[in-house]
Amino acid sequence: MSTLNLSTTVAAPLSQVFQAFADFEKADAIIDSIVRIEMLTDGPVGVGTRFSETRVMFGKEATEEMEVTAFAPDRLITVSADSCGSRFDSTFRFMPEGSGTRVDMEMVIRPVTLMAKLMWPIGWLMKGTMKKMMQSDMDQVKAACESHAASAATSSP
Repeated sequence: MSTLNLSTTVAAPLSQVFQAFADFEKADAIIDSIVRIEMLTDGPVGVGTRFSETRVMFGKEATEEMEVTAFAPDRLITVSADSCGSRFDSTFRFMPEGSGTRVDMEMVIRPVTLMAKLMWPIGWLMKGTMKKMMQSDMDQVKAACESHAASAATSSP
């Protein structure tokens, strides 16, 4: 098992930040490396929501099916995927911090298949790349939230 932890503080209200992170359908408009999102379930986002995400990784397109496995409005979202013989669970926690929002992300990666377990010692070499990718994703959502919050503040009377 391996764990990645990241945190950021967003200069925007909690509900707006949570909504931005939970709006999977629009992620490809915010995150540069995401090429396409296809929603696989209808209705509002919640436990059981599934979507297909295609992103560029290592210069090639890769598509993964993801599922929301935990959802508490304005508090947390867990998105899970099974890929390359491993289970990936990414939990985002949202907390008010001053006039903004703190977002803590924890990704837990567990090898499941025999091949993934055998390759695990080599796989840790990718941990730095995964962390950079996740940090870039969070930074881009943060920038979108802060841009929206700034434009809302300047347009209010």
